[in-house]
Amino acid sequence: MTPDDARLTSWFEDHRSFLWGLSYRVTGSAADADDVVQETFVKALEHPPKDLAEPRPWLVRVAVNTARDVLRRRRRRGYIGPWLPDPIESDGPTVASFEPAIDGAQTLEGRYDLMESVSMAFLQALEGLTPTQRAVLLLTDVFDYSAGEVASALGLSTGNVRIIHHRARRSMHDYDRRRATASTEAREQKTVALQRFLNLLADNDVGGIEQMLASDVRAVADGGGIVTATARPIVGRARVARFFAALRQSRRGPVRARPATINGAPAIVLDFSIPLGRRPSRLVLTADLNERGEMARIWVVANPRKLRALRD
Repeated sequence: MTPDDARLTSWFEDHRSFLWGLSYRVTGSAADADDVVQETFVKALEHPPKDLAEPRPWLVRVAVNTARDVLRRRRRRGYIGPWLPDPIESDGPTVASFEPAIDGAQTLEGRYDLMESVSMAFLQALEGLTPTQRAVLLLTDVFDYSAGEVASALGLSTGNVRIIHHRARRSMHDYDRRRATASTEAREQKTVALQRFLNLLADNDVGGIEQMLASDVRAVADGGGIVTATARPIVGRARVARFFAALRQSRRGPVRARPATINGAPAIVLDFSIPLGRRPSRLVLTADLNERGEMARIWVVANPRKLRALRD
């Protein structure tokens, strides 16, 4: 390895965590983020940036454009059923494995802080944006880039960046209207709600489950066409309660429920001991609560390819 290669490797390692966190937010996929970071490293070795003292802008430009290409290919291929981001497990809300520190801090003063920007609700909301809108919104409202810096990173004019940013924010209106704070109190409230939900499910108490749910509750399950999952979101208190009750009744044998922190938020990992056809043997369940403490959004990831990184 030449001295230049050694230097490239050194600063790339310094920026790897940041690049991974950015790429994960753009793609919503841990595997795709790995590929984007690796491809960025290869391009750096083949065509190193001119300014090795300040490589961050060059690295961001390569990584974001690579991630946008990944998104475009994924959308052309299509996806069976609702899509949810890969769940990332951590020991606590900091999600150290992919939470990049910026200037020594873990959050920024942007519209969305770093923890919120890896939540299931936020990443799923980004699916309504084009790849370019997603990149512009993340760079501007999460990583605090100026319009000029975003324009340089994406090869756009500053005027176009501002237009794209405005449209992206407009597309996030529904999310912004429902967004909840990620305080310690909110985390504890969600943990209690999930445990109560599981207890009622174990008792087959459909009425009790309904009382926990918002009137417009929405449950989304991602099986990726590999395991059985609902093809469309389930909406409404009674329908969601009946769905989960039927799910539990259809499974025989012990079920292990393990509390976990997924994408920085409380969640439950469920393992079913007895296989049943194409039903998932493992799934991750988490939820968002409304201002009244009711479960307003329920997320279920059952696609086994997305659960490989979870602890056994």
